[in-house]
Amino acid sequence: MQIMAFASQKGGAGKTTLAGHIAVQAERMGAGPVALLDADPQGSLADWWNERKAETPVFVHTSIARLEDDIERLRGFGIELLVIDTPPAITDTIAEVISLSDLVVIPTRPSPHDLRSVARTVDVAENMGKPLVFVVNGASARANITTDTAIALSQYGTLAPSIIHQRTDFASSMIDGRTVMEISRKSRSNDEIIALWSYLDGRLERLRRPTMRPPANGLLHSFGLTQDHQPQDRSLT
Repeated sequence: MQIMAFASQKGGAGKTTLAGHIAVQAERMGAGPVALLDADPQGSLADWWNERKAETPVFVHTSIARLEDDIERLRGFGIELLVIDTPPAITDTIAEVISLSDLVVIPTRPSPHDLRSVARTVDVAENMGKPLVFVVNGASARANITTDTAIALSQYGTLAPSIIHQRTDFASSMIDGRTVMEISRKSRSNDEIIALWSYLDGRLERLRRPTMRPPANGLLHSFGLTQDHQPQDRSLT
């Protein structure tokens, strides 16, 4: 099981919306079983899931105090991907979630306030040695600030190539527990989420690859081998 956390110090960055959409798209693309966990006391992701008619992804009821134990239980249940939404502040909760995550996704809206808030989230992830990905979210088409934001974020770390634009269908789909992919398969929003999941899935795939010991023998190295010739209720409570 891999763990993907959506984290940002700035409220309104779109963590909840993206967490729900990416979890659903991952399940649709066969990366499941996928589980969702809402670590934000506001409970917006839980509220969305409670409106949802579909059985997947499953929702996990837990607390930070028992988070690590419950993650181990999820591994035993056969969950392949756990997506976690976090509170909009740098707290012990975020630090705990990040420490247990394989990949940290930082949604950032194209605004000076969002850019100023990025550094602290980056510091937490980097201090724990966790790979991170920025996602430009809520962008306006053809706005210069979108390009400026992408350039600025690239100075901090890896930027996802799929930009998520501001559209009403994201908000309207979340009202009744759905996603833009479940409303219309011919929308630009649908295409952007598909592209974003494809990229994040690629990052997770690279993280899944086992680290191989560097061989002492150059000939073995040329064949990509090691010295021993070995390639290296709907909710859960």
